[in-house]
Amino acid sequence: MSDVALQPKKTKKKKQSFIKVFRKNLPLTIMALPGLIVMLLFRYLPMVGLILAFKRFSVRDGIFGSKFVGFKNFEFLFKTSDAWIITRNTILYNGLFIILDLVMAVAMAIGLSELLNKRRAKIYQTIFMAPYFLSWVVVSFMAFSLFSVDDGLFNHLLQYCGFAGVNWYAEPGKWPFILAIFQVWKTVGYSTVMYLSTLTSIPNDFYEAAIIDGATKWQQITKITLPSLRPMMIVLTIMAIGRIFYADFGLFYQLPRDSGPLYDVTQVIDTYLYRALKVTGNVGMASAAGLYQSVVGFVLVMLTNFIVRKIDPDSALF
Repeated sequence: MSDVALQPKKTKKKKQSFIKVFRKNLPLTIMALPGLIVMLLFRYLPMVGLILAFKRFSVRDGIFGSKFVGFKNFEFLFKTSDAWIITRNTILYNGLFIILDLVMAVAMAIGLSELLNKRRAKIYQTIFMAPYFLSWVVVSFMAFSLFSVDDGLFNHLLQYCGFAGVNWYAEPGKWPFILAIFQVWKTVGYSTVMYLSTLTSIPNDFYEAAIIDGATKWQQITKITLPSLRPMMIVLTIMAIGRIFYADFGLFYQLPRDSGPLYDVTQVIDTYLYRALKVTGNVGMASAAGLYQSVVGFVLVMLTNFIVRKIDPDSALF
């Protein structure tokens, strides 16, 4: 018998029609429909407004009737004397926040997962998560009670110890540390919960086998826990890098209480655009900056994901 006869025959897969596939997935489509409608209304339809980035907006003429000015709005944004300061602050702060959030969230997630008393771990998790739900306006008043010149807690402590009080809202050198501390305090709990959810999916058999082989707790963390967290760490980092040109407006505007002497260290793209829009009313420039942030963020996500896919394809976002 020939080799051809011994080979199994390949059955030709019948291609289903679109109508049959649609009927088969109709329940899932109906379930996803509300989310799709919300995404369409609030994510895609507003993208029509991107045309304002290339126009001199006039309320009388409307979006489509306003005069087309090409890239004039982008020139105004990049030729300003503050362009370097706001770009530097936005990138450096977000880069620092990405590193701090990653390290602190992973460390806290591992620490909470190692607690034997799970009830106490739930209490700690709730305490860490609570600041995430506070508005930056509320947090700014909490900070003011600490840094106020006359009635601030820190100045009272300094004076009690024999030192002179500090005008915190006029000392730019101290605010990079203050901003980083408050950012980590407010947001790290949310990231911790995401890493904790990943830790719960790790089979206990891995740790039991490691204990039998004589692995220490540190070896279990480095050889089992961290490799299991790596995919989530990479995904969250890629998403954070995509928003590296966006700054938390409340953090940089509300927390320093819009103090002029602090502009060199607290001025970012978002706060600069808000102040410029409030003073000049230049909607076109604000739209140009938003488009610039989105395009750069998209490019950074694609570039970062491409690098990750070359190094470890299984850990890439797509």
